[in-house]
Amino acid sequence: MRIDQCLREAQQRLSSVSDTAKLDAELLLAHCMQVSRTYLFTWSEKDIEPVCLTRFYRLLERRLVGEPIAYLIGKQDFWTLELDVSPTTLIPRPDTERLVEVALDLIAGVEKPNILDLGTGTGAIALALAYERKDALVSGADCVKQAVELATRNAEKNALSVNFIHSDWFSEVPSDNQFHLIVSNPPYIDPNDKHLSQGDVRFEPDSALTADQEGMGDINRILSEAPHYLHDTGWLAFEHGYDQGEKVRLAFASRGFLSVETFADYGGNDRVTIGQKQ
Repeated sequence: MRIDQCLREAQQRLSSVSDTAKLDAELLLAHCMQVSRTYLFTWSEKDIEPVCLTRFYRLLERRLVGEPIAYLIGKQDFWTLELDVSPTTLIPRPDTERLVEVALDLIAGVEKPNILDLGTGTGAIALALAYERKDALVSGADCVKQAVELATRNAEKNALSVNFIHSDWFSEVPSDNQFHLIVSNPPYIDPNDKHLSQGDVRFEPDSALTADQEGMGDINRILSEAPHYLHDTGWLAFEHGYDQGEKVRLAFASRGFLSVETFADYGGNDRVTIGQKQ
């Protein structure tokens, strides 16, 4: 079968289950053939080797039942980086780049900022900040050992210096380590949310998605402990659900944080809230 024929067939089959059927087909085939997407267009009439075609159809069947592309090909672009991913972590999403943008603004005037990323997963946020601020001392923490190992590999892959540690939030963070900025994309979905049974999140680890207290449990825990690890006037920044802006602002204010503000994501939804230590 030729490349163009294969892509047309796959796109048609995927159109009923994916809003990005054309892109999905191209990413899967390029992965199986170990070529760029540009190659697929340049050599569209080239025949596909049988072993590649067999592998492609196996992955296509998995995509047809909803398994995320990132897990199927083992990687995901985030910021300017290519990150390895695995089912032990969340897949980095474009909305999280908004947290990186806000975080960079918060430390714009700080020399050699000390930064902590809690619940680092693939290391996406920590690595993006380390990429943009080569002078920063960046650490990332995660309670899942496999995530720490994955994040460490991503640091090596992208030639970035980040210290990743195995820690349940602040449990293994030295108490004398004071940060100019703590960022986190914690679990924030209510366990009863109907969206957990839809789309890509069905395949992602529940422990990285849901939190008690209607999704506010981990945010509240971090808020209560963060002041002990922040420099005077240091900042804390969360990614959170589109409908949680007001709750998170109130939670910040109840713990004495100043300059509390919420920022919208690229879709216009509340997504990032910040507060400064009093």
